This record gives sequence, structure tokens and C-alpha cells, in this order.
Amino acid sequence: MSSDLLHGDAATATAHIGKPGNATRINKHALGQAVDWLMRLQSEQVSEADHQALRQWLAASPEHVAAWARVEALRSMMQPLPQGVLSNTMQRVNRHSRRRALGILSVIVALPATWLAWRERPWEQVMADLHTTVGERRSVQLPDGTTLVLNSHSAVNVLFNDKERRIRLLAGEILITTAPDPATVHRNFLVETPQGLARALGTRFSVRRLDGDSLVRVFEGAVEIQNHAPAQKLVLQARQQSRFGPDGIAAATPADPDLLMWERGMLVAKDMRLADLLAELSRYRRGILRCDPEVARLRVSGAFPLNDIDLSLRLLTETMPIRLHSVSRYWITVAAS
Repeated sequence: MSSDLLHGDAATATAHIGKPGNATRINKHALGQAVDWLMRLQSEQVSEADHQALRQWLAASPEHVAAWARVEALRSMMQPLPQGVLSNTMQRVNRHSRRRALGILSVIVALPATWLAWRERPWEQVMADLHTTVGERRSVQLPDGTTLVLNSHSAVNVLFNDKERRIRLLAGEILITTAPDPATVHRNFLVETPQGLARALGTRFSVRRLDGDSLVRVFEGAVEIQNHAPAQKLVLQARQQSRFGPDGIAAATPADPDLLMWERGMLVAKDMRLADLLAELSRYRRGILRCDPEVARLRVSGAFPLNDIDLSLRLLTETMPIRLHSVSRYWITVAAS
């Protein structure tokens, strides 16, 4: 398979669509054809004539361009997986009916633009000062004595100077326990995200990047959050949380201390929607973990180990009317039993 061709055509597709997350021009027929093209280019016998035929297919319709961009997103998403997983997975999908295959791939059509934009910049995470892989957690002591814990698939740059102590959160979630600044001149401790800043006021707090928003939870002390646009400020006290982003800063709500259990390798659910629980568990497992809409609203309470997500999934099947359907080891759907 020619990765140069795939990357080049994907870039062309994104340029034609305008926004990577815009799926309004994609129809099932075009998506199915795009899947066929991806399978064709996975073959060891792919030829230059195949490449030219793909370019002609893309040029024939904007819907083809949009569909190809979405299927290419699938390939990019699964690049961190072991070699051959994408090919094997797509071959198994191809053995299903076209209707079943498109149903499985519909998740690609719904991918948000912000998620795709991050996937187009994986170098930022690789080149970060500190980063973790999927399922990994890491604790680091910073030069000022502050303890920084990175959650699964997270990345930060550490920018300390004579005037401030700044952490730039590139991806994922971090937990910070600040230490008194040893410098003779006080330096603010700041966490920067694309949406704004969180300024520690002697505290223990977490910051997480979401789709288009940032979430701050305070467990000790206080944190001032400041939005870039619209310009707003809010001071959060212990056991409070808030989100901030393009729509401003949300009102403070209670922050459950059990939300910090990820630091100890556990996820605590309290009357949580199954879909939301699976979304959280998927952060710690490579591949795709989907929830069928039929069971998405089931409520779940319990503690689930993050070091063994497959065990957590088995625990769910033993206590709920659900089953696991595996397209491959790295592609699991939770459905009604």
C-alpha cells in the first residue's frame, strides 16, 4: 500500500470538505465504495493503475472526497495499533454484509472535528516534554517540587522561567499537587489549554481536555480559571468543577473526590450511563470500544480496574444484560444480550 498516496488523497479530501468533522455530504453508498477502496489499497498487489483509479473516483464527486476522508480517518486512528491489525479488521468487516459493515463504520462519520484535528498532529504528543501512551499513567516531580500525574494518552510541555511556572496541556488529563515556589520572587503556577488558563492558588486539581472545552476539578485549595474568548474568570473552591470553552465558563458544580481514583488505577461509576462509562474505559484501551444505542442508557455503579479493561468489560457482562461483540481484538461493540 502506498502511504504517500493515502496521505495525499486524505489531505485533498480535507481541503475539499472544509471542516474534517462535516459529515453532511457523506452517504452510505459513497462510504461503502470508500471502504472498498481502502481494502483494495491494503492488498500487496496494489498497482499504479489502482492509485490512478482512486484519484479518478475522488475527482468524480465531492461525496467521494468526503467519504474517503472519513475512511482515511479510520486508518489514521488505528496506526498506533500493532502492524496488520487494520488489514485484518477490515477483512473481517468485509465478510459481513454491506449493511453490517456500514453500520460498524458509521462511527467514523460521526467523529468530531476537534478529535480529527488532534489526530492530524500526532507529532505534538511524541515531541512533548512529558507524555503517556494509551493505558499508561505517570507521576513526575517538577523542578519546584510540584507533583504532576499524567493520565492515559496525555502530553504536556513544561515551561518554567523566572516569571512563571506554566504547564501546556497538549492532550489528555493531568493531576497537579502544587508545592511552595522555592524562587525568591513569586511565580504563578499556570496550566494552559487552547481555551484558557487555570491558575493554582495553593492546591490539588486536575485539568482535562475535551472536545472543544477544558474541564477543571479542584480537590484542595482553589483555582482561578480564565477563558480566552469570551474573556471571563471564575474561582473554583475545593470539591468544585467547571468547564470552559468557546461558550464561556460554566457555573461551578460539585466535584466528587472519587473522580481522582484513576490515579490509583480505578474508575468509580455512580449511577453512570453505560455509554458514558464505556467512553471513559476506552481512554485506557487501544482500538475502538463502541456502545450500541439500545443499551446506552443503562445505569451502572461500581469500581472498575483501569489496568485491565478487558476484565472490566467482563465484569459488566456478568452483572448487566449485555454482551460483547468483537470484530477483532481491537474493535469491540457492547450490545444487548
